[in-house]
Amino acid sequence: MPVRRERPRPLLPLGIAAFVSVIAGLLLTLAFPGLSWWPMVFVAVPLALITLIGRSVWGSLLVGFLFGAAFFLVNVLFTARYLGPVPWLALSFLEAAMTGIASIAITLAYRWTPRVLKSRSSRLTLLPALVAALWTMREQWLGSWPYGGFPWGRIGVTQAGGPLAHLASWVGMSGLSFLIVLVCAAAIEYFRAKRFRYVKTAIPTLAVVAILILMPQFPTTPAGSLRVGAVQGNGPAGYFDKRSPDAVLNAQLAATAPLFGEKLDVLLWPEGGVDSDPTRNGATAATLDALARRIGAPMIVSAVTQRGSQYFNSSLLWKAGADNPVQTYDKRHPVPFGEYVPDRWFYNALAPDLIGLIQRGYTPGTKPPVFDVDGVGVGLAICFDVIYDDVIWDGADDGAQVYMFQTNNADFRGTDENLQQLAFAQMRAMETGRSVVNISTVGTSQIIAPDGSEIAGLKADTAGHLLADVPLRTGLTPAVIAGPWIKGALGWGSLLALVACGVVVTVRGRRVKKTPTP
Repeated sequence: MPVRRERPRPLLPLGIAAFVSVIAGLLLTLAFPGLSWWPMVFVAVPLALITLIGRSVWGSLLVGFLFGAAFFLVNVLFTARYLGPVPWLALSFLEAAMTGIASIAITLAYRWTPRVLKSRSSRLTLLPALVAALWTMREQWLGSWPYGGFPWGRIGVTQAGGPLAHLASWVGMSGLSFLIVLVCAAAIEYFRAKRFRYVKTAIPTLAVVAILILMPQFPTTPAGSLRVGAVQGNGPAGYFDKRSPDAVLNAQLAATAPLFGEKLDVLLWPEGGVDSDPTRNGATAATLDALARRIGAPMIVSAVTQRGSQYFNSSLLWKAGADNPVQTYDKRHPVPFGEYVPDRWFYNALAPDLIGLIQRGYTPGTKPPVFDVDGVGVGLAICFDVIYDDVIWDGADDGAQVYMFQTNNADFRGTDENLQQLAFAQMRAMETGRSVVNISTVGTSQIIAPDGSEIAGLKADTAGHLLADVPLRTGLTPAVIAGPWIKGALGWGSLLALVACGVVVTVRGRRVKKTPTP
């Protein structure tokens, strides 16, 4: 008698699953800024999961790709703002293809885990945990490869304005993604069990929900305050903006003028707020020296700097009467195809007009992302640096008591990119238990408290300044201490668990085949 291979029956026919996966991807975009309808994540994720249950490998690849395409084509639409559809489509379909490939692992988890762990309790607990970990592994893969990855659109970020954001202080953003998907996957298994009269069947799902709701934000220790002035000049800082020499610098100076006479501990300008290299341009350096004297406080400014033949996107600590810059931090994660072109020979052959626009490439920085500002540790991130965990965690490890993020959203005017990036800044505040000053050339800018609430803000496309006493904090959250281990456990751990399940299923299948039929 032939051996019948066990495989769960698909919950949805392939045609319907394909349609539902597209709907799931579109619904997930609603959970992100600008709409920020965070509850939609608890609709989109279950819909995406049920399309994968019982699928074949090729079927899961298809529905996973369609889910990823529907999500990323909307979520990163801002990339088409100036450069047209080619970068937008290329990025979206690359991310969608990777989403589809990684979806196969989730399908295999639904196929293999019940055959290895046959009890109902394991179906209600361990299976959802593996599925959630594999979903998080997929986010990590997209966020690390190729060319350093693009960790945009992570499930955890949807909670920036929701009730679960504080959990990031315990488990980081990857851990928060895991917990959200875990709730969704556990709820699916509860309904698949069809034992609604038995209260204990719902206990695993209810227990996770209770933990999410009741666990408070991890407390960090108050350490005084820092009076910060931050300036949004709203100058012509976009790649294609028409401007005269030093137009952005002059816009920043004009918006800074209302702060003259105010008592400041530090003045913060955005990424690209200085549009010539003050380390090589004497006139620009003299202007910053004069401003530092007038303000009577250290300044953190940003410019493209050149050292030898290399260019860097740099943050500079500038003080009156000092050998400036006093300290320098260079952006760790320059944006591929925005700030440099990897494998230029290859991509230039595909799209010479677009690649030709990027004449120089920025070198990744290696210095710690922290400045010592008169004894206060200031953590740093330049623009998309904020979406990479390592920059934020290293800042806290190196003594940051507050974060100052510098960004330039001018190339994405009229889109919700600035709001999506601001959501990352809010999540970083809660993840680390520290205040964040997020300043943009053109907005949106905010000073964010350690609990994620807004202290002060400036709308987009508005010249102005922020002035506030910003709380300082010390002490490391569990997310910072254990963050790399949590990511490793969810990423590599989930893959190892899946492989182990596959090995057990294969071995058992061979044993059954060898067993003689009576």
